[in-house]
Amino acid sequence: MTVMEKKADIGLVGLAVMGQNLVLNMNDKGFTVAVYNRTTSKVDEFINGPAKDTNIIGCHDLKSFVETLKAPRRVMLMVKAGPVVDQFIEQLVPYLDKGDIIIDGGNSLFNDSDRRTHELHKKGILFIGSGVSGGEEGARFGPSLMPGGNNAAWPAIKPIFQSIAAQVDGEPCCDWVGNDGAGHYVKMVHNGIEYGDMQLICEAYQMMREGLGMSGDEIQQVFAEWNTGVLDSYLIEITRDILTVKEPDGSLLIDHILDTAGQKGTGKWTGMNALDLGIPLTLIGEAVFARCLSAQKEERVAASEKLPALAAKFEGDTQEMVDAIRDALYASKIISYAQGYMLMREAAATYGWELNYGGIALMWRGGCIIRSRFLSNIRDAFDRDPSLQNLLMDDFFINAITEALPGWRKAVGTAISLGVPVPSFSSALSFYDGYRSARLPANLLQAQRDYFGAHTYERLDKPRGEFFHTNWTGRGGDVSASTYDV
Repeated sequence: MTVMEKKADIGLVGLAVMGQNLVLNMNDKGFTVAVYNRTTSKVDEFINGPAKDTNIIGCHDLKSFVETLKAPRRVMLMVKAGPVVDQFIEQLVPYLDKGDIIIDGGNSLFNDSDRRTHELHKKGILFIGSGVSGGEEGARFGPSLMPGGNNAAWPAIKPIFQSIAAQVDGEPCCDWVGNDGAGHYVKMVHNGIEYGDMQLICEAYQMMREGLGMSGDEIQQVFAEWNTGVLDSYLIEITRDILTVKEPDGSLLIDHILDTAGQKGTGKWTGMNALDLGIPLTLIGEAVFARCLSAQKEERVAASEKLPALAAKFEGDTQEMVDAIRDALYASKIISYAQGYMLMREAAATYGWELNYGGIALMWRGGCIIRSRFLSNIRDAFDRDPSLQNLLMDDFFINAITEALPGWRKAVGTAISLGVPVPSFSSALSFYDGYRSARLPANLLQAQRDYFGAHTYERLDKPRGEFFHTNWTGRGGDVSASTYDV
């Protein structure tokens, strides 16, 4: 049978690591997949290599690639986010019919998925923008998939996506997220939380290594123990494993890795969108800034030689402090997810999405980078109260924070006294203390704004929505500026 006589269930463009592994995953699940890559030699290498003796169909041009697909044609793009996605869409559309489907599985900005959904709808083409999480291994054996876009396309891709997704307790880590850019938005928030989780783990590591003077092997044992309790997660697990890898001389590999962190932008996008929507996403913001600070290696080295620490030396009980660090990590993680869900709730209201918050936690329970035992507790919280305003108001999380709070405060206070930076631990604690405060000093801030700019204020003894201005100096007038937004 020739390539042109065979018909594929789905086609995939882009044979980098993620694309190749998704194709092999689909093949394993019984789907016939056609593949295309702009550098066509990669198609041949794939077909004659990892895809040898499979039903995968290699194509050297987009026309024959599209003709190989069953109707409605399903084309998944696993290419670099941005203009490249638009270029491929432009090249594909002339070969597609009304009702055919284009799926973007890259890390695209959700606004781009909004635009593409509407632009393609006008042409009769259905668009899906799907978050794909899990890295190389997840793509091969079961990722977390977060599809959004044109919901008319979901029935046609649901059998494929839910078959290849990670499975937890018999349920696929994939379901419809929402219209337009909702899928890529949820993936963006996922990545922001990922930034936060990684930074929190790094702060715990640095507290133990530099603050407490523990050896790498001792810290490895701590992470191994933590992975058996409430902190059980993929990122704790890989941290445990990373701390076992040694150089030929017996030293830990981790001690030879340059301390400058890279980033691809999704954490930054999350923080920027939080600012746009007025949501205090403080922990993830600090995690992004921590990566930015790490990149200033040369300046930090120079500063280390001139700026004093004036810090204490730890002289307490090491195990008690390790337990406090564990509590700080757990409580801060709760804050990170609470803030992420605050952001998704505000986005849903702003962009007109109907997000299933418990379902999102389910999608993140397996396959993705932030998968953890903890996500089942989030799903349970929304099962108990689908309209839950904030995770911190659920009884499970109230109890968890209450138990962890003494250790959390102890760990942050000790880190400050030792001169060990813990920006995410401390920003999470500050957010918690701010969120639980019935009264904040914003009354003084608003008085300042009214003093210098006549920006007005509201009063505790008057209904909300009534604005007042005071002539603070006696030299100003009674004319006020426009009212403020809260």
